[in-house]
Amino acid sequence: MATDTKRPKIDDEVCVLDPLKNFLLWCDSVNLTLSDKVYLSKAGTVAEYGMLAKEDIEEGHILFSIPRETLLHQGTTKVKRVLEEGKKTLESASGWVPLLLGLLYEYTCSQSHWKPYLSLWPDFKTLDQPMFWSEEERDKVLKGTGIPEAVNTDLKKLQDEYNNIVLPFMKSHPDLWDPEKHNLELYKSLVAFVMAYSFQEPVEDEDEEEEKQPNPPMMVPMADMLNHVSKHNANLEYTPECLKMVSVRHIGKGEEVFNTYGQMANWQLLHMYGFAEPFPMNSNDTTDIQMSSVYKAAVQVAQNEADQRLLVDKWNMLSEMEIVGEKGVFIFGQLGSLTYNELYTTLKVLCMPVQDFEDFCENEGWEEDEEDDDEMEEALSFSKLTGLSAEWKCLLHTASALMLDSYSEDVEMDRRRLEDQGALAELGSREKRALHVRYGQKSILQRLQQLTKPPS
Repeated sequence: MATDTKRPKIDDEVCVLDPLKNFLLWCDSVNLTLSDKVYLSKAGTVAEYGMLAKEDIEEGHILFSIPRETLLHQGTTKVKRVLEEGKKTLESASGWVPLLLGLLYEYTCSQSHWKPYLSLWPDFKTLDQPMFWSEEERDKVLKGTGIPEAVNTDLKKLQDEYNNIVLPFMKSHPDLWDPEKHNLELYKSLVAFVMAYSFQEPVEDEDEEEEKQPNPPMMVPMADMLNHVSKHNANLEYTPECLKMVSVRHIGKGEEVFNTYGQMANWQLLHMYGFAEPFPMNSNDTTDIQMSSVYKAAVQVAQNEADQRLLVDKWNMLSEMEIVGEKGVFIFGQLGSLTYNELYTTLKVLCMPVQDFEDFCENEGWEEDEEDDDEMEEALSFSKLTGLSAEWKCLLHTASALMLDSYSEDVEMDRRRLEDQGALAELGSREKRALHVRYGQKSILQRLQQLTKPPS
């Protein structure tokens, strides 16, 4: 077992009265350096804790620097030796189990080196991802967004992981973990904590041909205090010695410092982090069209039994080519299709005349002179959709209508809610976030529907 890391002597009363002050004292003790130009606060930020500029900050300024030994992960926790010895038994689809076991131990250990950091979340009440909502509430306000289905999958995997991997491991180390204290409810909270606050170091592309495994997640004190917007003004940089948060543009005095969690659509932000950017601020927002909806649209177009049989053959061919799948989706962003290769191929095959499809099957796919990626991307951009053939537009128009019908309320009702500031103010925080997610998705679908509408 690793020896205890030296801990700062901090008055326990200070910890109780002011966890943020306690955390900052701890930062000093572990050589986590914070620029004099910024400060942490709960006031004046978009959510909970955040970072604000005391004065104007130029581009390229190091806002804070974190030594690697200060990061909390499976290689720095006090139980790292036990986790390393049990590495094979802790393998899971998520890859999070070693970190979560480390967090179970450190979070409940009164002498933990990371106690001043973990004390910022005394009961995880601030976490509000949809996994903590009732199933009825998720279905009521998030129907059609894809989030209820994602949450159900998460909860099933989480429970299986805890019962089949975590619990047996804890029982084999009763001196470190107690299933009564380290129960499923705490595990669920820590999963949400990792979802919302952890970081994954990018994998370097040294050998592009070799598929790289993602790095395991880690907790990065201070970096996780920054909130996210798509138009961020700071970015986390990784070096062998430390991690640095660096301003990527000028930040004015009093402005909040925002990191980026990546190019995240609002449904992803709500699902993983428990918040959403107000419509229309999220430039990375997307919506999905179920592949099965495109098939249903093609079924509606088929005029007779022969067309129906041909459609089945076409869809089976696309499935064999792994272009479409039962639970697959075509993704649209603000400028058009983001899965243009798969969508272009699907539309082309579904709209092929019989002879062309027979030739396609005989050749086992496309001829060499077919369109390249750039041509497909341009053809399925919103600026070019009106130029598609009537058959292609018909499928897209019908599929987008089917998706709009999958929501509990129509797009115009949500639009009126967003425009009525009085009605918006009366909504609870969950309803408001769900509204921004729904309307962002619906607005993209509505634009797709308008651009592919048949002439009157």
